[in-house]
Amino acid sequence: MTMMETAVFRTPLGNMRLVMRDGAVTGLCFTDEAENGEINEGVRQVLEYFARERRDFDLPLEPEGTPFQKKVWRALMDIPYGETRTYGEIARTIGSPGAARAVGGANNKNPIAVIIPCHRVVGSGGALTGYAGGIDKKQKLLELERG
Repeated sequence: MTMMETAVFRTPLGNMRLVMRDGAVTGLCFTDEAENGEINEGVRQVLEYFARERRDFDLPLEPEGTPFQKKVWRALMDIPYGETRTYGEIARTIGSPGAARAVGGANNKNPIAVIIPCHRVVGSGGALTGYAGGIDKKQKLLELERG
């Protein structure tokens, strides 16, 4: 029997919805939904991140996506806190040097924002491009990490 948990909680950038299935995070996104649910380990770790008390997450992740998307998301997990990479750099990292646009598409479909740090991927020259939560949130997440 599958156990699903959902919590909507407040962060400095607005409410976020965390979804867990059988103890693994399957979704984290910004939302306009009202707060609800209990504080669980996933919520606690995300709040610690926003309080600058956590740089790395220690949660099982189960993002749903294509094999290519999962390959990109694994590469994003290797971008150090406070640093950025370009879409082209990620494409080269995963062995698909001509796939910068496809990397952007995978970033756009990232179901676990912040924990899988798609906000750390920028356009060539450092331009802030694309973020499902909005460019303003991407900029604030990068500023948070840079201190």
